[in-house]
Amino acid sequence: MKVHRALLFSGAIALLATAGCSLFAPTPAWEEPPPPPVEGPIVAASDLHRVTLPNGLTAIVLEDHRLPRMALGLTLRRGAGSVDPGLAGLAELATEAMQRGAGDRNALQLAKVVEDAGASLSVGSDWDTTTIALAGLSEDQALLFDVLEDVALRPRFDEGEFEKAKAQQQSEIVAAQDDPAALILKHALKALYDGHRYGLPQSGTEETVDAIDVTAARAYWFDRLAPRDMVFWAVGDLDPDPVIAEVQRRFGDLPAAPIPPNTPPAPSPTPTARRVIVVDKPDLNQARILLAHEGISRTEPTRIAVNIMNDALGGSGFSSRLMIRVRSDEGLTYGVGSGFSLRSVAGPFSISTFTRVPMVRRVIDLLLEETEAIRSDRPIDEAEREKFISYDVGSFGLSLETSEAVLSSLVDLEVHGLPEDSLDTYRSRVRAVTVGDLNEAARTRLHPDRALIMVLGPADQIVPQLEGLGTIEVWQP
Repeated sequence: MKVHRALLFSGAIALLATAGCSLFAPTPAWEEPPPPPVEGPIVAASDLHRVTLPNGLTAIVLEDHRLPRMALGLTLRRGAGSVDPGLAGLAELATEAMQRGAGDRNALQLAKVVEDAGASLSVGSDWDTTTIALAGLSEDQALLFDVLEDVALRPRFDEGEFEKAKAQQQSEIVAAQDDPAALILKHALKALYDGHRYGLPQSGTEETVDAIDVTAARAYWFDRLAPRDMVFWAVGDLDPDPVIAEVQRRFGDLPAAPIPPNTPPAPSPTPTARRVIVVDKPDLNQARILLAHEGISRTEPTRIAVNIMNDALGGSGFSSRLMIRVRSDEGLTYGVGSGFSLRSVAGPFSISTFTRVPMVRRVIDLLLEETEAIRSDRPIDEAEREKFISYDVGSFGLSLETSEAVLSSLVDLEVHGLPEDSLDTYRSRVRAVTVGDLNEAARTRLHPDRALIMVLGPADQIVPQLEGLGTIEVWQP
């Protein structure tokens, strides 16, 4: 009996030493739960420097010595939204012309000096800002500053180069007529914001661009070149004190100037009642569909809850309700998404997708059904809240992987007058959002009952499908 027990004991030891040794092995890393995210400042306080010059110009400088490169630029707190609708496209045309010669260098010479240094130069605008940006080796800091100063203070606006830029912009506008996504957006903006600057594309139309001359382009830039409305920024392998000294030397004497009005208030609500519009495009086999109404501004206090709610509806790709319902369950499209355009003045909320022409009505019904459900009978629950808060926190981290991305976000906060610590507190503010906050956002910010419903495709096949949704308008492209 004693021998038998000894054999059993020795056998157990042998088993543990061979097949059973995994009982004491560490759990593979991929089976472990992820560690809690590290919370804290996005950038070290010692690396970030902010200065306001006596003339009101703000400078933000971020050190990052990992690579021998740097970027710098100027951002004005005015953009395409500040332009009269009759000159829509002026911001885009003026900024293109500014890249075509500055100071003593014509277009070719300016391009060559930038290219020879292995650097890059861009001048562009969005609805709220106009920006000159340069990037290159940190050893070429003096050259980058020289080019920035020339482009900002001495853009040439040569007549010949301006006309070339104008012809290029007009040709791009014409080409966009063959892009269904651009075409339906153009008509949707007109339906929502007719008479307002938002009612026309940023690049304008053939008619508005044709009305722009070089004098108007020059005025666009210099009318907005007011130091208290400017942000200088720099990031990379740099010493902040010499950089700020250069900003003072080159831009510190800019005189105070009146600032043109920003984007005027947009109509809200828009539309006030449901509109159903078919833009007749007989040659399309796939129809484009867009649902839209007014959205929220960049500074809306409830914007985080609204954003997470939109992730659940259609803003998070394959995880969203719209993608699951319309693509995965019904197989009616390859892609569908929703989003709020966050600007200084509230832009639109929209849902967009495409499908086979015979299935237009079915897709629209699904879009309306899901949008109504999230604000009424199938509200967001705790599991969805946790899922999309995790998604939002993760997306936030990915969006700030580079120092350039961090600085861009800091400049955006400065432009819109948001708190300087908004990046540091963002994740905690996201996690503080409750189910109640999300469902309140859905109830107050989604309006399927009065949304614009626009379809681009053959009207003779689409109009009969839309009976019962409301009075149907047919527009020509």
